[in-house]
Amino acid sequence: MLKLDQPILLTSVVVPFLASVLLPVIGRRIRAKTVATLSTLLLLYPLIVIVGFTFFPGLNEGVVDPPYFGQPFLGSFSMLLDGLSGPIAFSIVLVTTMVAVFSFPYMEHRFEDMQKEGTHEPSWGIYYMLYIMFASAMLGTALSTNLAEFYIFLELTLVPSFLLIAFYGYGARERIALMYLIWTHVGALLFLIGAITVGFNAKTFDILNMQTLTFNIGIGELLPQNIIFYVALILIVGLLVKMAVFGVHIWLPYAHAEAPTPVSALLSPNLIGIGGYALVRIAYLLFPTVFASISVYLIVLSLITMIYGGLMTLAQDDFKRMLAYSSISQMGYLLLGISSLNTLGVSGAMLQYATHAVGKAVLFSVAGVLIVQLHGLRSIRKMGGLAVRLPVTAALALIGFMQITGVPPSLGLWSEVLIVFGAVARASEIGATAFVLLVIGLLVAIGLSTAYSFITIKRIFFGPPSPEISNEPTKERRDLLFPIIVIAIIGILLFFWPAIFIDPLSNLVRSLLR
Repeated sequence: MLKLDQPILLTSVVVPFLASVLLPVIGRRIRAKTVATLSTLLLLYPLIVIVGFTFFPGLNEGVVDPPYFGQPFLGSFSMLLDGLSGPIAFSIVLVTTMVAVFSFPYMEHRFEDMQKEGTHEPSWGIYYMLYIMFASAMLGTALSTNLAEFYIFLELTLVPSFLLIAFYGYGARERIALMYLIWTHVGALLFLIGAITVGFNAKTFDILNMQTLTFNIGIGELLPQNIIFYVALILIVGLLVKMAVFGVHIWLPYAHAEAPTPVSALLSPNLIGIGGYALVRIAYLLFPTVFASISVYLIVLSLITMIYGGLMTLAQDDFKRMLAYSSISQMGYLLLGISSLNTLGVSGAMLQYATHAVGKAVLFSVAGVLIVQLHGLRSIRKMGGLAVRLPVTAALALIGFMQITGVPPSLGLWSEVLIVFGAVARASEIGATAFVLLVIGLLVAIGLSTAYSFITIKRIFFGPPSPEISNEPTKERRDLLFPIIVIAIIGILLFFWPAIFIDPLSNLVRSLLR
């Protein structure tokens, strides 16, 4: 692990976050497009930093900042980019930067609609300030090396995303934003209770020991024996709420469907997956024995989540709501890989984060294109035949669904293969009955994912057009499509070069698993 002389990773989080505070002020004096350009430039900095370190020195070695805060009780705050956090950080900076470009033409349309509704909207500067704060806080969670530091950034993701939904969302946006705030804050609070209990008893909140540059594996099991299991369970449940797995998923379809579409493209691909990342980086690392003891139950929960999410996705007519339920199903895949507790499964789960980020960013952005091109239309049954009129949009939608179903050439093929192989290996260890039930569950879940993906493609882009869109324009907007094309191309390129993530992931996960 390479220890940097300067806190470069920290600057990639803090510089955009602090600079964004100026946007509402200068936004009053400059054009909206200039505000959007400045915001994109701010997000380019973390993109350059993360991509640069991903290639040099590479994720196999990993890089860590020197501590930027230290306190005897809380420990040291630093930032780490390694094989585990690499795919997460890369996905966040890629999606947030490209969706910032997409935001300007889309939010122009949204602001026009709000003015027609007679709704007063905050300025462009406020929108982009909240957007950049949200993006920076997510990156901070991925790079954190301390429990308190992780919690701070986790809470910092909540406030701007809540305000973005409340200010710019659709439908009963204030009520939906409040539901989102309550549910996700409950998840964060449960995590905090577990983290504080561990910190008090272990005498440190550090995930990474900054003196030895080794992980503090198993420090949660220094707690009194009679509370270890309960503390671990509280912490894990808090992260499962953040993931919106079955049973604690109620908030997700509302928040992701009714958020402004650029924000949906961040909430669904990036934010909820951070809970899965933290299950490995924090929950397993702190409580390896407890995590292993409940892993079978988590596998069952993951299969239920995959199947339930798939069934509910098939039942939706609203395109954004359909994508929201699909995200629940995709979190089931991620949880399945983590619960396998072997190198293949856990590596596949972290790769699934990147797959889902690329695929869902493309798909939610495609939903945004359709909303703009079809004057707010979201009903799938009122579409049809759009491939002739919007061929590039149709191609992008196909690529997005290929990512989440694992159809080559997409990164999703590799993540799905690793997760399935890891889960099958784990079920084989448990016994023949577990193996058979897992295979049946996987066949149903994968079948549902394939069905809802390509049925949706057929209903929206093929067949005869419905009367509602018979007079709609056929010219595609390049300003909306360009950032989506960039994300889609990178997703395809990663299919041919998955080793940039898989090799470092496998090496690190192998060293962490007992």
